[in-house]
Amino acid sequence: MPHTDRPLRVALLSYRSKPHCGGQGVYVRHLSRELAALGHRVTVFSGQPYPELDPGVILDKVPSLDLYNDEAPFTTPPLRQWRDWIDALEVATMWTAGFPEPLTFSLRALRELRRRAAEFDVVHDNQTLGYGQLGIPAAGLPLVTTIHHPITVDRRIEVEQATGWQRISKRRWYSFVGMQGRVARRVRPILVPSRSSADDIVREFGVRRSAVEIVPLGVDTRYFRPHADTPRVPGRLVCVASADSPLKGVATLLRATAKLATERDVTLTVVSRPTPGGPTERLVDELSLRDRVTFVSGIDDTALARLLAEAEVAVVPSFYEGFSLPAVEAMACGTPLVASRAGAIPEVVGPDGEAARLTTPGDPEELAATIADLLDSPDRRAAMGEAAWRRVQERFTWRAVAESTARQYAAAIAAAPRRRTPTVTGTNPRSQH
Repeated sequence: MPHTDRPLRVALLSYRSKPHCGGQGVYVRHLSRELAALGHRVTVFSGQPYPELDPGVILDKVPSLDLYNDEAPFTTPPLRQWRDWIDALEVATMWTAGFPEPLTFSLRALRELRRRAAEFDVVHDNQTLGYGQLGIPAAGLPLVTTIHHPITVDRRIEVEQATGWQRISKRRWYSFVGMQGRVARRVRPILVPSRSSADDIVREFGVRRSAVEIVPLGVDTRYFRPHADTPRVPGRLVCVASADSPLKGVATLLRATAKLATERDVTLTVVSRPTPGGPTERLVDELSLRDRVTFVSGIDDTALARLLAEAEVAVVPSFYEGFSLPAVEAMACGTPLVASRAGAIPEVVGPDGEAARLTTPGDPEELAATIADLLDSPDRRAAMGEAAWRRVQERFTWRAVAESTARQYAAAIAAAPRRRTPTVTGTNPRSQH
């Protein structure tokens, strides 16, 4: 594969980049930082919520109407705030129960890249997969695409768990997935974080296997590392997951916690912000867990690493993961892990019993029993924590991710019909971090 021995000008696209939860914002921040450290000039184009970026990385905001913000989601802005036909399309899709952001961001990003094509050597799309991406090569820019996992899996699980009219609503919400599959079949290379994710993308999206390259994700070991000076809190469990997403299995963990609470003193910290009065909060009340479960959100890497280091056991109860950064972050902190035997998780954490214990997804009884076994076995927890840290050091660093990704950029530039000599210009004064 071609190597790049000179700096590249990279446009990194992300249609939403929530900084502290959800893999997209985490991926964008750490990849862009390490690419910049390698000498590349990285400009992140993002819709709301915007990412937190490190010094040396440029943020170019591509604002949507922000129809799904946390404070007032699904609120239609006044007509005077609509700027063009893309805004009208965004509102119309929301009004008809669809999710417009991948499509509308891709159209806005394409418009910007056409205008500024001479400023970049390569474009890297982070799982937008909107029709606008198909216009990027026509603008003379090589395109590299990351797909963390096919959203068809999310759709299938959520539709299966919905009832009545909610099934129709879920299908409409996920209607953008058809577009993502059509776009995925027409772009290459596609970077994926695991063999499991590669297999799923080939199967679900009909992508050719030859178009897929495996580049694992990493963890920031400046923060996520063993903290010898941080005592473990007896009985403390921690889970980093989107609380209201059925895919993430938080309901299974809550039921397991309720069972454990009948036998021992346990507490659970969930790093997420559940919808007030939503399904997760209702389940907490139904299980009488208000004094046992805490939700935290908006914390930085230092605070998250401390939470993980304080826990006796970390839990990833997902029904599916294309990689699972929360699992790797817990492992990096030397925290024993209990995780579902689902998606790429076994590939990421290794053999059952070494760095993690694996359980059947959706089975609260098995999950509770496995957690209890670890809570009762301090020597086993210590051995698993040491094995987990070793595994992270050997396999999952962001510098290695950036180096592999840069090689993919060089290959894409070499294969493009119209190549330009890469140059680096001065830092954009709009740089934010």
